[in-house]
Amino acid sequence: MIEISRLSRQYEVHRLGDPDADAILELCQSNQQYYQYSETEPTKEQVLNDLHITPPGITPADKYYVGFYRGNDLIAVMDLIDGYPEKDIGYIGFFMMNKALQGQGIGTSIVKEVAAYLKTTGKTSIRLAIDKENPQSTYFWKKNGFVAIKETDRNGWTMLVAEQELFSGSIIEHPADQ
Repeated sequence: MIEISRLSRQYEVHRLGDPDADAILELCQSNQQYYQYSETEPTKEQVLNDLHITPPGITPADKYYVGFYRGNDLIAVMDLIDGYPEKDIGYIGFFMMNKALQGQGIGTSIVKEVAAYLKTTGKTSIRLAIDKENPQSTYFWKKNGFVAIKETDRNGWTMLVAEQELFSGSIIEHPADQ
């Protein structure tokens, strides 16, 4: 079980649901580059689906679609799966920053804090899939310590399955967690 309040010490973190769909959609619409590579447009229906869809064998209780807030402003969203594809792995199904805040180190700090927390829960790594054709996403995740471990096809898109090992010292520890 993930304690969402421990995912960040810099930002308030809230579990998101259907009432938050408009705010999530607005954040997604601010970042058109992601959708350029996926050849889709963000829609409210897509957001509502993403809030509830889970990988095979994962229950809704293990899915944490969360928002990171600075005051009342939603600055990032993350779909975090506890224990996928294996119990000791956390999986980031989606992560998006408000476009106006990109390039300031905020996304990196969020990823580092999430990784540090997941390490305290016994997770040994974090996995995610990167659209191989999206240079911004590829750069961001590699910069944050994720290494491609294989390629896979997802509905015609070549995805890089990437992983960050949490026991390698590649993350920043929270002083209180040491």
